[in-house]
Amino acid sequence: MQDFRQQLVWKRAHAFALTVRRAVQDMPRTGYADLKSQITRAAQSIVDNIVEGCGAASRIEFARYLDISIKSTSEVDYQLELARDLGVMSHDVWKPLAKEVIELRKMLSALRRSVLAAAARDKTLRPPKQASRKPRRNVSTKRPSERTPEDAGTDD
Repeated sequence: MQDFRQQLVWKRAHAFALTVRRAVQDMPRTGYADLKSQITRAAQSIVDNIVEGCGAASRIEFARYLDISIKSTSEVDYQLELARDLGVMSHDVWKPLAKEVIELRKMLSALRRSVLAAAARDKTLRPPKQASRKPRRNVSTKRPSERTPEDAGTDD
């Protein structure tokens, strides 16, 4: 578990989510509510998954949350392009957002690779688990014809 505020990628993603929220407020008020909402939610999802991943119990789980963040960057990338192509976001607004979401994707991918490599190192450094031994039941090795009354209850 780690403090998400210490992650550079979180700082950039947080600033990006705020910038996206301001940018969609400038889009037309009518007719594009779903698109505005989807862009905002996807940008927030990038940050949310970084935060959740930092609270993960293992490196593998952290990597899974980073993977979800990476997927959210792809979603935001497309939604921004759609807004631009629909003419509801100017090229001047779209361009820096598109560049930043690509940078975030690269940063998240690099961090994920690093986390997975560390998880692999952890796995190779740990000694293999010993098989747990169950207590053996006292099983008689005498033939049934050789058993005495004291031997009763000691076989399977």
